[in-house]
Amino acid sequence: MWKRSRIAVVGTGAVGREVLGALEMRDVPSEWITVYGSERNVGEELDYGDDTLEVEALEDDAFRGMDVVFLAVPVGEVRLLAVRAQEAGAWVIDVSPSYRQEAQVPLVLPALGGAVEKPKVGRILATPSPITTALALILAPLRDGVGVEHVSVTALLGASSAGRAGIRELETTTANLLSGKDAEPVAFPHRLAFNVVPQVGPVSPEGETAEERSWGTELERLTGSWAQRPTVSGTAMLVPTFYGHVLSLELELAGDASVESLRQRWSSAPHLKVLDDAAERVYPMPMLVGADPSVHVGRIRAVPGRPRRVRLVAALDNAGRGAAISAVEVAEALIGQA
Repeated sequence: MWKRSRIAVVGTGAVGREVLGALEMRDVPSEWITVYGSERNVGEELDYGDDTLEVEALEDDAFRGMDVVFLAVPVGEVRLLAVRAQEAGAWVIDVSPSYRQEAQVPLVLPALGGAVEKPKVGRILATPSPITTALALILAPLRDGVGVEHVSVTALLGASSAGRAGIRELETTTANLLSGKDAEPVAFPHRLAFNVVPQVGPVSPEGETAEERSWGTELERLTGSWAQRPTVSGTAMLVPTFYGHVLSLELELAGDASVESLRQRWSSAPHLKVLDDAAERVYPMPMLVGADPSVHVGRIRAVPGRPRRVRLVAALDNAGRGAAISAVEVAEALIGQA
């Protein structure tokens, strides 16, 4: 339940705008909200219901009196802003990867159920990555009675994984290539238009990228109380779609379960939507998840000769369900506890 609060949203990119959309869905009054952006965005007016919110400059005293500060900015800017906001007495909700691996900062996904615990040190909480969010919500209905030992993931990330800069680059490079012009990448390791790039983030000496390593470590933090804690391995690839992520999953179950029983579990889960009729061409796709807070699952099928393995496909709105909605749910819980 929202109480009267002063809320700052820092960042006007894809996630920042989705945070505003999630606040609007909860009928948070516009007069409670202040939006801060970069110099080039100051003065821009953003739609918010029947009102507009003008983007303001981030002055030294911007966080004074704020109850909650959402940080939807590039990783390099997060830590200094987080310190400033906490010193001003605000709760900080970070949607970047900056604090996801730090033990003293709670990694929180309210959609899993349970209370949102306040940190013992500081006033900052982090939300998991969109891929980890999808994995956790898919695995949660199997926690009791079945269990999952291992998850193999192939994750297809759209251009919005790099924010508005990624979206603009895909638009520009696509137009340039169609006009016979060169297209030099900036937001991605290689040109994304008419291409697939099998690298998301820096690569470790072992060959895994930062994105791929994060799934296992984040999921381990989220499932610490589970009796069966699944391990994760996989590959992340950039694909030339604008919005949404798609996952191809293979689950190694800890117990016996039919495909139909798994489908029923996922159909009953509050944050999942089952789209599973391949004969009628009904299955998860990026074009279906925009503005939908659910994670879509489908193409659910057994692995021949492996009775405890099942394959499925999932899709989610990475900026919406994967980041903004989770962040607003964290803030909602904190304010409700105040």
